[in-house]
Amino acid sequence: MFNHKTTLKKLFNLILLCFFVIAGIAQPRTITDFNKDWRFSLGNDSMALHKMYNDKSWRTLNLPHDWSIEGDFSDKHPTTANQAGLPAGIGWYRKTFTVPATSKNKRMYINFDGVYRNSEVWINGHYLGKRPNGYISFRYELTPYIVAGRSNVLSVKVDNSAQPNSRWYTGSGIYRKVWLLTTNQVAVDHWGTFVSTPEVNNRLAKVRVQTSLTSRGGNNANVNVETRIIDRAGKVVATKVSTGVAVSGSTTIDQEVVVSEPVLWSVTNPYLYKVKTLVRSGNTLLDEYDTNLGIRYFDFDPEKGFFLNGQALKILGVCNHHDLGALGAAVNTRAIERQLEILKSMGCNGIRTAHNPPASELLELCDKMGFIVMDEAFDMWQKRKNRQDYSVDFAEWHKRDLEDMIKRDRNHASIFVWSIGNEIREQFDSTGITITRELTKIIKDLDTTRPVTSALTENEPPKNFIWQSGALDLLGFNYKLAAYPELPKRFPGQKFIAAETMSALATRGHYDMPSDSNRLWPPDSKSPFATGNPDLTVSAYDHVYAYWGSSHEDGWNAVKKAPFMSGIYVWSGFDFLGEPVPYPWPARSSYYGIIDLAGFPKDVYYMYKSEWTNKPMVHLFPHWNWPAGKVVDVWAYYNQADEAELFLNNVSLGVKKKSGDTLHVKWRVPFQPGTLKVVTRKDGKVVMTQQRVTAGKPAAILLSADRTNIKSDGKDLSFVKATIVDANGNMVPDADNQVTFKIAGNGFIAGVDNGLQTSLEPFKASQRKAFNGLCLAIVQSNGKAGPVTLIAEAEGLKSSRVTISSK
Repeated sequence: MFNHKTTLKKLFNLILLCFFVIAGIAQPRTITDFNKDWRFSLGNDSMALHKMYNDKSWRTLNLPHDWSIEGDFSDKHPTTANQAGLPAGIGWYRKTFTVPATSKNKRMYINFDGVYRNSEVWINGHYLGKRPNGYISFRYELTPYIVAGRSNVLSVKVDNSAQPNSRWYTGSGIYRKVWLLTTNQVAVDHWGTFVSTPEVNNRLAKVRVQTSLTSRGGNNANVNVETRIIDRAGKVVATKVSTGVAVSGSTTIDQEVVVSEPVLWSVTNPYLYKVKTLVRSGNTLLDEYDTNLGIRYFDFDPEKGFFLNGQALKILGVCNHHDLGALGAAVNTRAIERQLEILKSMGCNGIRTAHNPPASELLELCDKMGFIVMDEAFDMWQKRKNRQDYSVDFAEWHKRDLEDMIKRDRNHASIFVWSIGNEIREQFDSTGITITRELTKIIKDLDTTRPVTSALTENEPPKNFIWQSGALDLLGFNYKLAAYPELPKRFPGQKFIAAETMSALATRGHYDMPSDSNRLWPPDSKSPFATGNPDLTVSAYDHVYAYWGSSHEDGWNAVKKAPFMSGIYVWSGFDFLGEPVPYPWPARSSYYGIIDLAGFPKDVYYMYKSEWTNKPMVHLFPHWNWPAGKVVDVWAYYNQADEAELFLNNVSLGVKKKSGDTLHVKWRVPFQPGTLKVVTRKDGKVVMTQQRVTAGKPAAILLSADRTNIKSDGKDLSFVKATIVDANGNMVPDADNQVTFKIAGNGFIAGVDNGLQTSLEPFKASQRKAFNGLCLAIVQSNGKAGPVTLIAEAEGLKSSRVTISSK
């Protein structure tokens, strides 16, 4: 049937497109989201590389995708508990697509932000290449093999079968985003701008913009390159036009643009400008390329630490691995943003990307939210830590991988330090000198605006060959805080940062007493760990840590007292999948986090909040459900106050004040049911109060969503906390009820969790046992607008529901 309206609309769009092309204002660079409608098969079929292969029986899914997180936990998997006991193996992805006939004279590139690991890619059966490194971003040109106006097939083999290859959970698959780029023959090259600020003050900023142009048509082209700097309001605040010749191959145009009275990027005001690069030939726009810019200046001082924009600032950071809990390694922008929001609320201003190049979304969010990033390249060089790790590829691939990391990341305002490695074993022999110098030179050839460090464990100069290279600008030391006062004497004139600290352990909501008895779990590297708790829990008082580490209070005090120490990166911000020190299987995720795997803060979160923020707060713990007469250690963290007074059932148990290096106050209280309350005061006036009430039996579920409005883009998330409460609405601190989730409307359950390190329940499910009163459901948009209702039910409990608007 002839559709008059549709035909007229298509005709109008065609005329409009022709007008734009003739006028020379058509958008020359097209970025196409390439994450939807892939076919996937777990297993190895070598015929899948061919275009005509029949993949109709394969599963259809959207990227990013991590197949490991979908599997069952087992100690029989070769990944071992260090990678959470989840499966790996080999998988294939295929995508069938067409490109318009108008793309015939264009250049086309397929971009992968990260594939774990050993990826190989084919287009229409033509082999494009291999990248072993699972954390590196890369692209291939499709132009010679693409058929415009017809069906094309992209095939990707992912081989994560060689195990073990990591000390933590990696995930498996195309776990980061993919996009298709179409350009003209003359265009800005891959990662083709480098924007730096060689001179900055409050009056002006000199911005250097180096633009690399590629000309693929075989001919030279006269071009004009216009650079505009645009502020947050969309106003052009500076511009520069240069002429040049885009020769066959690559050409660099170097410009200096001056911004008057710049707004400086900082951790409290992460102001971003946009640098827009316009490439023209005559009146024809050939390319348009955007780069974010944060204008700031900084310095690391050997005696006084770190300065940002002329002001002293302690870097208050955490180390994070890349997994997103129940979502696995599959990158989701909102999930990363939630983690950063929780950390920011704690007072955190720094992220160390332990121990690999991160997803680009993390860096974009750090730019926007104000974090100081240590961007780390490697966990090992030639000397292995696992039998099948990156050491087998280091010799062939390290130069290209490191160059690609620097080129991709060097325009991020949030990145202040490049790290070439973590606890590298070449510290201890002379190869460390040669390799350190080589890696540092690779970075300096591409970026001289940031210092290079390495996270070191050896703090005796004669024994540390990485330091002896003389190539590092900043010395990063891991642990061994007792030696901090000696570092300026051992390494005179050097600059320092605590690259990794603590390794303190905790299970959320579990408490062992006495709390003032420190426990080294494990006690050393040689003895089998024979103590611990039968249920594989760890006390959440800050008194348990690995033998190489410290308590949180001791570690933070050591850095706080050292003015030469530029800052701290705590191990770790969040619990992560794998590395379940101190316990064996069935422990399958870490105990190190300040925040548990589900995103629920542990008690020590509030110690940092009391120290790293100026907002008045108090945190009283533990819960108040105990056997009759049991003597309970009661702690409180607080700030902006002189003292804290504890009351039990309105009877004062005394006033306490923090003294010396102790960052909490403590009472020993025989348990009586009722209400435990703490009151903090300053100059005799009440600042904050908080109470804990003895809870009754579980009676209901209470749902609370972190966001009740999400985007209907098929990616956005709402994290819904399920709390088991008694008849009066008090959380039941030991509740472990099985909670079943049901969903209606335009969304689905992307994952469930409860933060328990030993739970072998699947993450991809619609039910979860509560752990110490809490569990989590992650609701994801299905791509359609409309309400999404999540219902939580448990036997014998009143159900709960929450409605989320997807727009």
